Amino acid sequence: MNAGNASAPVDTSTGPEAGLLNLVARIESFIDEETAAIKGNPQYDLKTSNTRKSRYLYELGKAFRALGSSEPSQAVVDAVTHMRERLTINARAIEMHLGAVGEIAELVQDAIERAQADGTYSAREFASAAPAGA
Repeated sequence: MNAGNASAPVDTSTGPEAGLLNLVARIESFIDEETAAIKGNPQYDLKTSNTRKSRYLYELGKAFRALGSSEPSQAVVDAVTHMRERLTINARAIEMHLGAVGEIAELVQDAIERAQADGTYSAREFASAAPAGA
C-alpha cells in the first residue's frame, strides 16, 4: 500500500487496461502542467500544446479500441472521470487566457487607431467608408 499518495488508485490491471491507465495518467500530468503554465505565462504556446493534446486524443482512441467490446473496469472509469475533471479546470484556464489575450489585442488596436487618427477619421471609420469593390 502507498499511504503517502491516497489519491493514486492501485493499478491491478494488465494488458490494454494497464496501457490505458498509464496513458490517462500521462494526459493528466500534461493537462496539469499546461494549466499551471497558462496561469503563469501570458506567452504560453497554445498551438504547440493543442498539437500535443490532439496526439493524446488519438492515442486515447486507440487505447479504448484496444479494450474491444469488454466493459472497462472501475479503475478505468474512475481514471477517465478524474481526467475529465482536470480537463474542465484546464478549459476554464484556457478561456480566461484567450479572453485576456482578446482584451489586450483590442486595447492595442484602439491605441493604434487613436495614434493614427488626425481628428477626422479613424482607421476603422475609413475602412467602413471605402467604396465597395475598392
